[in-house]
Amino acid sequence: MTDEPIALPFGDGPGGRPITMRGPADMAEALPYLLGFFPDDSIVAVGLQPPGLHQGGVIRLDIPESAEEWPAAAEETAALLVRLSERQDRRPVQVLLYLCQDPAGPQPGGEYGPPVAERLRPLAERLQQAFESRGVRVKESLCVSADRWWSFLCTREGCCDPAGHPIHRTPGPGPVAVAATVAGLAPRGSRKEILAALAPLGPPGADAVRGALARAGAGPSPGRRLSLDRREHAALLDAAVAEFMAGATELDEERTARLLLALQDRIVRDRAAEYARPDELASAQRLWRFLATRCVAPYESCAAPPLTLLAWTSWVAGDTATARVVLGHTLRRHPSYLLAQLLYESLNSGFSPDTLLTSVETERRRRTEREAREEQQRAVEQAAGDRAPEADPDPEGDPERESGPSSGPSPAPAPAAEGPAPGKVRRRGRRRRGRPAVAGTEGAAGTAEAASDGPAGPGRPAGVPPGREGTGGDPSGGRGTGTATARARCAAVGVRPGAAPAPGCRAQDRRSALRTARFARPIPRPVPCPSSAAVGGCRRGCFRGVCGEGAERRGR
Repeated sequence: MTDEPIALPFGDGPGGRPITMRGPADMAEALPYLLGFFPDDSIVAVGLQPPGLHQGGVIRLDIPESAEEWPAAAEETAALLVRLSERQDRRPVQVLLYLCQDPAGPQPGGEYGPPVAERLRPLAERLQQAFESRGVRVKESLCVSADRWWSFLCTREGCCDPAGHPIHRTPGPGPVAVAATVAGLAPRGSRKEILAALAPLGPPGADAVRGALARAGAGPSPGRRLSLDRREHAALLDAAVAEFMAGATELDEERTARLLLALQDRIVRDRAAEYARPDELASAQRLWRFLATRCVAPYESCAAPPLTLLAWTSWVAGDTATARVVLGHTLRRHPSYLLAQLLYESLNSGFSPDTLLTSVETERRRRTEREAREEQQRAVEQAAGDRAPEADPDPEGDPERESGPSSGPSPAPAPAAEGPAPGKVRRRGRRRRGRPAVAGTEGAAGTAEAASDGPAGPGRPAGVPPGREGTGGDPSGGRGTGTATARARCAAVGVRPGAAPAPGCRAQDRRSALRTARFARPIPRPVPCPSSAAVGGCRRGCFRGVCGEGAERRGR
């Protein structure tokens, strides 16, 4: 036990003032103000750094229930405090240790006794060894139990009462409590009291929430997951925050389950962390508390995001006690949750949340601007889609609509050249399914006239430019299709190339017309043999009036 003074700063910023602790009694009284709450079942380590042994990092870990785990817990405590302090380029030179645990039950005879201190002494020795092996001297090691304290470093005979020393709280506050109160600090209850407010909901309400979570497919349940995209997740989150800012205190079970499931997505959770402005903090904390208490068994795994968000908003609001307790509780249940790890290390290292808050606010502005641009683009595309049916008001695109007075009479189809009918000619390959038979039809020829590039000449079908004439009434002429031919084919089923189909056009006709307009190929025409009347009169050989020479040309 030592009486060397220790300076501890209470309060942040220029308004904070340091106090001087002159012994273990002041150290025991200052403990709840260092953490912001009364720890229980906890190992607390306070780093002391030069110059003047000022307070450095502060960490708190649970005391393992089994004594076999104490050596590992001691090594973890020492390594964690040294690592966090080195990140600030200030390695601690000394450390204050607290082992806090209340008796499991009342003591025999109603008197205080040292059973807790004696049971925890092996853990105190392990902690001292772990820190000294890293070059950090233990300045004081105290056991705090049932509003009393014992020093593990006191070795003088008759110095300490076996029943311990009462923590100075009566008849009035001590100097440490006065300095902390002036600095605006006050303990927020015990750790158990803080966690009790986050306990899962009990019956009968738990059954309804459990059913909603099962239907949503959350947690270990094999149920189907909701088919919601991130845009719907974000809308659900924004609506919930807006309701709580308007004074709401709860959500219905279905939306609660869907929101808990949405927060499992890292992108949605980071969006939720953006609600950290001063006018949003209180409402956001109520929402995260509500969601955390709805993670009933067996869906406790869904509680990590809302608990971490609660700790984050509590830290930003200046409630480091709640933030520290909630983060420790979260990591105990979900050790691998990365965001909780980062926040816990930052909090224990003595960092301010301002740097993280600035980054979050910057990302929020960028996201808001990006979403505004995307919404504007969707509005433009929607407006363009609404105007698309009006792009082609010409009634000739609808094959079922009767022609108006200005349509004019349809000309007769062009006379076919001498030779077999097109329907009797064998074609190479299989006919495309759904291809309309344009050539030789009255409707096609009549409609093609309106889309022609020039007047129809003698012996030329309407809509076919000079040089594209063919035989058998085929506008393609046995060679290329051309623009006019494509228009004629599309007009036969009511579709213009490059324009939206007129209302009333059937999907099958629309697809057939587009395939015909885009992928039509020249169809070879048979060449009549002048000597086909005499069998054997042609050297190439004839078959059904078709010259073999023409067949060879088609094959090439």
